[in-house]
Amino acid sequence: MIEAVGLTKSYGDKTAVYQLSFQVRPGVVTGFLGPNGSGKSTTMRMTVGLDEPTAGTVTVNGLPYRRLPNAARQVGALLDAKAVHGGRSAREHLLCLAQLSGVPSSRVDEVIDVVGLGEVAHKRSKGFSLGMGQRLGIAGALLGDPPVLLFDEPVNGLDPEGILWIRNLMKQLASEGRTVLVSSHLMSEMALTADHLIVIGRGQLLADMSVKDFIAHNSQGYARVRVPEDRPDDPEKLRTALARAGGQLLPEEDGGFRVTGLALPQISDLAHEADVRLWELSPHHASLEEAYMQMTQGAVDYRATVDTRSSLQPLPQGMPGQGHAPQGHAPQGHGYPAGPGHPAPGAQGYPQQGYAPQPMPQQPGTGYGTPAPGGHPPQQQPWPGGAPGTQPYAAPTPGAPTSDSEAAR
Repeated sequence: MIEAVGLTKSYGDKTAVYQLSFQVRPGVVTGFLGPNGSGKSTTMRMTVGLDEPTAGTVTVNGLPYRRLPNAARQVGALLDAKAVHGGRSAREHLLCLAQLSGVPSSRVDEVIDVVGLGEVAHKRSKGFSLGMGQRLGIAGALLGDPPVLLFDEPVNGLDPEGILWIRNLMKQLASEGRTVLVSSHLMSEMALTADHLIVIGRGQLLADMSVKDFIAHNSQGYARVRVPEDRPDDPEKLRTALARAGGQLLPEEDGGFRVTGLALPQISDLAHEADVRLWELSPHHASLEEAYMQMTQGAVDYRATVDTRSSLQPLPQGMPGQGHAPQGHAPQGHGYPAGPGHPAPGAQGYPQQGYAPQPMPQQPGTGYGTPAPGGHPPQQQPWPGGAPGTQPYAAPTPGAPTSDSEAAR
């Protein structure tokens, strides 16, 4: 069991965790939830002795982590999947951990198979994907077969098969009587994995209860109803009947209605009495995500806003990228720009009908600028006599070597 009493941690003038008290009991998967910066990772680090509490205590099976005999066999933790020497293979990394904690080397091969890394066990971990790194970190946590396990965001980077695997693994570990604490931001996954929740916000405890109780305390269920579209008076008749009984009828975007304040049997009876035919009458229970958002909306430090793009000027009509060429310019193609002296490309690379290429200005002494037949620029060097300080250009003689290396051969 993990127990925190008055746990507080400050970094200078910033308090990350304040007066936090809770218990993580064996036999259930406990979800550890909270917004970014709420103190989840700090609490876990204090639990395994990586950070010293400013005040209060956190113990594992009645003792601080640093006083546990062979702590690596008592507590397994995945706090940072990147805390691996990239030059070591997965097996070498786990073998080092095993030797430090007195675990036989045969156990290394067992956990490698458990996490599905058998085919890459001898490859350097620096080439691992995020999901493979997570699996390696989980293998390290399982290495000593500990009765207490902590996982910080264990599903990061895992594919759907990996997420299903880690979900079943957590449940299996808890069913064996182990203490399992899992932090995550994936509410849908926590709803399927966790039995109990500890929710914190800005370092303080917000909730400590079962998943079912958490949803019930932080959300409001409602009923969905739908009436025939060919009876336009029915919504108003139903609204009046429900309002008299203390209910409320609210329209929804899909044409249905949301009823709050009344149970489903009562809604059905009232609709029958008002001669309103119902095509749908179904209960709606809030999800863990909805309840979590309701609970933590006042403890979020980082809030996104809508991008109004008010500082950007709209692109002028005809700018490239808007589906047509700028006005006054012909489309470009074949590697030559369209414009005076250059043809706009046609189907065969020749000038299109109605476009007359203008002769380029003659440069004295060069002969450059006279369009070749077909309108394309002549294939002639712009410096026939050679640029200043260079040798004049001459075409290679057929059969002659074209480089010093060929001449040497």
